[in-house]
Amino acid sequence: MPKIRRVAKNGNINHSIVGWCFQDHWSMDELIPIAKQLGCGSVELIGPEFYPTLKQHDMDLAIAGIDIGVPPFTQGFNNPKYHEKVIAATKKSIDECHAFGWKKVIAFTGYEEGLSKAEGAGNCIQGLKEVAGYAEARGVTICLEHLNTRDDTHPMKGHPGYQGDDVEYVVDILKAVGSENVKLLFDIYHVSIMNGDVIRRLHQHKEVIGHIHTAGNPGRAELDDNQEINYPACMKALLEIGYNSYVGHEFIPTRDPLAGLEQAIEWCDV
Repeated sequence: MPKIRRVAKNGNINHSIVGWCFQDHWSMDELIPIAKQLGCGSVELIGPEFYPTLKQHDMDLAIAGIDIGVPPFTQGFNNPKYHEKVIAATKKSIDECHAFGWKKVIAFTGYEEGLSKAEGAGNCIQGLKEVAGYAEARGVTICLEHLNTRDDTHPMKGHPGYQGDDVEYVVDILKAVGSENVKLLFDIYHVSIMNGDVIRRLHQHKEVIGHIHTAGNPGRAELDDNQEINYPACMKALLEIGYNSYVGHEFIPTRDPLAGLEQAIEWCDV
């Protein structure tokens, strides 16, 4: 491993690394100290078996995943037949976060499976209301993620069939739930593909944004000159709206992963 330089220096953006993207390159026990040396404060979406290691390195878990036995974005709150399983898994993750002092848990609408947009929205509202109070009581925020359905080249680059593929649709669900502990996971990569106008939307939806993800578009690769999103401008917009939580870097490396992380963090460290 080459010498790791601290690239997060300005203190305006709180950087996090999304663990699953780098599991083919490092174990989580290796990634956590690498993230710290880079100047990140968090490694996220990793299993609870690694929570003690995060604590040992004085690191946060910016957002936790849920375990429902299948890719969690495929079965979500939009379908009543999954409510029991999804709500139980969400509560379990909330409890694990509460025990360690972590503050956020991810959530998904799920796939359409023949449900209309209106039916899916109604079911999401009902299901999220059932678990919102549980999250509120434990000081944990559930973040519902908007995903793109356009990219069908890779199961983690796009999600054809995902119901929450319009960020405005997801925001309307959150507003109907009406809880300060149920917010939006605004993934800049996904929003740029499906809706665009990213900076305006960051300002428009600032009250419901609970977490941020990054990746290069197209391809969910590095944040570099081969992709179209102006990430420094997006980060400046986050500062303008008063966002002070974590920005999770969630790109799939196509070259040296350390160099890609250094570039992403440096570029976003406005």
